[in-house]
Amino acid sequence: MTLIETAPGPAPAVPASAGTRMTSRHKLILTLLLGAQFMLAIDFSILNVAMPVVGEGLGFGLGGLQWIATAFALPAAGFTLLFGRVADLFGRRRMLLAGMALLALGSLLGGLATSPAVLLAGRVMQGLATAMATPAALSLLTTSFPEGRLRTRALGLSGALMSAGFTVGAVLGGVLTDLLSWRWAFLVNVPVAVLILVVTPVLVGESRAARRGRLDVPGAVTVTGGLLALVYGITAAGERGWGSPLALGTLAAAVALLVAFVLVERRAPAPLAPLRVLTKRTVTWGNIGGLVAFATETSLVFLMTLYLQQVLGFSPLTTGLALGVLGAGTFAGGVAAPRIMARAGGRWTLAGGLVLQAVATAALLGLGESRGGLGLMLAATAIGGFGNLVAIVAFMGTATSGLPDGEQGLATGLATMTQQVAITVGIPVMSAVATARAGVLDGIHTATLVNAGLALAGAALIAVFLRAPRSGRS
Repeated sequence: MTLIETAPGPAPAVPASAGTRMTSRHKLILTLLLGAQFMLAIDFSILNVAMPVVGEGLGFGLGGLQWIATAFALPAAGFTLLFGRVADLFGRRRMLLAGMALLALGSLLGGLATSPAVLLAGRVMQGLATAMATPAALSLLTTSFPEGRLRTRALGLSGALMSAGFTVGAVLGGVLTDLLSWRWAFLVNVPVAVLILVVTPVLVGESRAARRGRLDVPGAVTVTGGLLALVYGITAAGERGWGSPLALGTLAAAVALLVAFVLVERRAPAPLAPLRVLTKRTVTWGNIGGLVAFATETSLVFLMTLYLQQVLGFSPLTTGLALGVLGAGTFAGGVAAPRIMARAGGRWTLAGGLVLQAVATAALLGLGESRGGLGLMLAATAIGGFGNLVAIVAFMGTATSGLPDGEQGLATGLATMTQQVAITVGIPVMSAVATARAGVLDGIHTATLVNAGLALAGAALIAVFLRAPRSGRS
């Protein structure tokens, strides 16, 4: 499928020079799209360190605090594949603008909330906005730059800023909460979203699939329901235990709905996610690599937060600043990744990044109860963050490669879904491992060892199965 441009004013988003240099307009488009993704990444983590303060201010019970994160994660993971495909069919720029408008409204609602129900409604709107805007921004990025060096460079910067955004969000949340109010963790989004709404129509032209087709409603219902059930089931398992009837029942429903989705897609005349795309080797194993990378690193941040606060006794603000070193490592990894990928290829870059991450994570087993090990933690998390971002850039480049521009919304929707599900899965799993041991430090050590083992196993699977396709095969 080809793309058509429907916006008369700005330069089109799709055509890019086949060379290796970005034009001035490409740089402006890149800056805009990276800014949008950076803000969305910050929005995910900005409330993490502020949740206890939010709970006190609005009357959340201790058991209700996790819903501040869950209310965001459910729509962010559940609707991202659907909205990615809708962006392909009805316009990527249109979906990005709709997401930014919804984000501004949700942030304003959350920032002005006077009750838990209103705040959670704002978080749901923010999660839906993320599901709408993130795959749209990524697909505009991939269709603005041709596959190869330019796209890899753009994805490298995107991955660096998105990962750095998670860390910056934690730091910014602590600073805003300590100096102003937790409400500014919401309200800071509003002017940025409005700015993106104003500038985007000037710089970015509309793009969508030339043959629009009809939306696969049965596929949309089954995959969205399946993903919502999956995320809710994992969240319930983390809260109530993996053997609880609610968790098991919801996860069983998720499996049934996702199997139904596959069966629907086999017969649908215009499938939401064609099985030839889902079973393409680069898409399958690229997303598996991304699942491992995001699940292990975000859960490691959780473990190190426990270590800094519950073992070493640091404040939330100091914890956020200490984790800023990890953010610096991830940013460096995102900048270096395109060069590494150009030389080593996607397969070995993805596997090598996970190996480096696993080794650095294993080094954290040397942490003890004294603050003398803080230097080890900072160095290991920075090096691990570097490896993680190298793997994430390779994941994005691999999972979106070899597909026409008309399916980039689907590809980036899959990648975004992988990211959101991984973030949701990683923390409950590592939390369950850590709390299974009697002592806090012993639990952190056990979970850290499991974390390193998962990253190493992911690297081995990628090295074995993500091979160059034979001629004529995917």
